[in-house]
Amino acid sequence: MPPLTNAQTRDIETLIHPYTNLDAHRGEGPVILESGQGIYVRDSNGKQYIEGMAGLWCTSLGYGNEELIETAREQLSRLSFTHLFGGKSHDPAIALAEKLKEISPAPASKILFSCSGSEANDTQIKLAWYYNNARGMPEKKKIISRQRGYHGVTIATASLTGLPANHADFDLPIDRILHTSCPHYYRNGQAGESEDDFATRMADELDELIQKEGPDTIAAFIAEPVMGAGGLIVPPESYFAKIQAVLGKYDILFIVDEVICGFGRTGNMFGSQTYDLKPDTISVAKAITSAYSPLGAVTVSEDVYQAMLDESRKIGIFGHGYTYTGHPLSTAIGLKTLEIYERDDIVSHVRSVMPAFQSRLEALSSHPLVGDARGVGLLGGVELVADKKTGKAFDPGRGAAAKAARLCEEEGLIVRAIFGDTLALCPPLIITLDQINEMFDCLERGLDRALDQLRPPK
Repeated sequence: MPPLTNAQTRDIETLIHPYTNLDAHRGEGPVILESGQGIYVRDSNGKQYIEGMAGLWCTSLGYGNEELIETAREQLSRLSFTHLFGGKSHDPAIALAEKLKEISPAPASKILFSCSGSEANDTQIKLAWYYNNARGMPEKKKIISRQRGYHGVTIATASLTGLPANHADFDLPIDRILHTSCPHYYRNGQAGESEDDFATRMADELDELIQKEGPDTIAAFIAEPVMGAGGLIVPPESYFAKIQAVLGKYDILFIVDEVICGFGRTGNMFGSQTYDLKPDTISVAKAITSAYSPLGAVTVSEDVYQAMLDESRKIGIFGHGYTYTGHPLSTAIGLKTLEIYERDDIVSHVRSVMPAFQSRLEALSSHPLVGDARGVGLLGGVELVADKKTGKAFDPGRGAAAKAARLCEEEGLIVRAIFGDTLALCPPLIITLDQINEMFDCLERGLDRALDQLRPPK
């Protein structure tokens, strides 16, 4: 391993890196990225990579988009900051809220902005509690999430997140957060069980949990259309229809976390449309600005808004919001991003290239290191296994997916190792057919090298 550069040493001595083995990082140092254009980024040594994760599921329009850059410059020149506290407002926030109301798959009376997906989902919890207090149901407060679901890292949203590392030694989850089973048929399906039977079992388990806890204590159920960081889990075909039938029996709000799936990723503007979901409210972030500035948002239904009005009359104020709620820079960029999606018909582009993406992804199922290759739209997950015939997983201590991801980087592709030794793919939505093939060629080379290291010939 070459000696660390000055910049790498400075990084180690100054920064805490999220989702990083901090001890290993001290010896390895960071990859320092310096520039990007289109679907590519370059590091400080001049090496070019395909950004196969669109950053963190977010840089949908790629790097160096001049329209977004100019929008940012113009907004900063005109009004660099104002807030929405105390009745203040500005046109970018108003216009973006109007657009989100127009396209939302959930009934949207109003839009409440935040700075991230974590904050958006944290807000969802607070609004569910607030709403039930307003309508005289103070016991209806529990939120059901799913094992391996990912909804953020605040104290409340990390509790929703159903991943062990997000709970261990953080004293999480907090009270009133519950988890039901993960709908991962490949791992959790029983012998001889069809996908439809598996979906029925998942719905029955949710129903049993609700009955056990008491329907009058359950405020909401939250789910991603496709589970992201928990292993890129695509739901069985009948899963959500059965889940929604259970929720409908008990007056339980359905919160759909569209932070990853929103804005074209699954071949529709929202994942809710891909899976015929009927959310009461959605959370969005990430691709709402193509990650050019932090922004999140939740939709507020008319019923919830009326409850908020009642509480404002009683308390005298709506006591929630962030300094940067509806920041003029972020909302201006968000408005331009949605304009580009519509003008350039990004959804149609995704539909035109996703058959090639999914075909190359499916072909990886035959690779000796791959137990399951799954995806939808321009989302893909490749689950690595120690034994292909039995599906036996690698010992977690081996870090199989992390090793494969590093080898892919050496081949010129950035992917992400996520839960369950899965490599995630989520390229910018502007990717072309030729670039899809280039990306999968890099991935295949990385997997071949990983096979040699993880299962050396006897």
